[in-house]
Amino acid sequence: MALGKEHDKTTSLLSFPFGLILGIFVGFRNGLIGGVAFLIGGLWLSPDLDTQSRALKRWGYFKFIWWPYTKMIRHRSFLSHSPIIGSFIRILYLSSWIMLLILLIKSMNIESIMKISNGLIKNITNNRILYLSIIIGIEGSAWLHLLQDGDPLPIEWKKIISNKK
Repeated sequence: MALGKEHDKTTSLLSFPFGLILGIFVGFRNGLIGGVAFLIGGLWLSPDLDTQSRALKRWGYFKFIWWPYTKMIRHRSFLSHSPIIGSFIRILYLSSWIMLLILLIKSMNIESIMKISNGLIKNITNNRILYLSIIIGIEGSAWLHLLQDGDPLPIEWKKIISNKK
């Protein structure tokens, strides 16, 4: 299992090459954005947000938003350290805080919520490759983290697989 400094160093070193390689498939601009998403994913949206990690400390005054997450998600569990599912949960969790913030800042009625929802859906639909590049970048950094920890499959998966044999 890698230390936080090792995760940070490797993420930082590989974000640019990751973006260049991704750019071959999705275009230079989207590859660059995917590389930045890889860096952000590794440094701020790490699978270790459920511990007192460097990633959690980077949130500074806003680390309080991750407190419920640290209480709900056990470290190295299926929900924090699994490919795709872990990143999806962290993105969904952060998105719910962003929506809560939007709701608090604006006194919204149903119509304005629908306008924002429709605008977001239209934006994602019109920029599919861009959003796909962001997701690939965030997920790529999670895979790097899991590989550095020794195995991309969480402990629970190993138990399930070994019990079936």
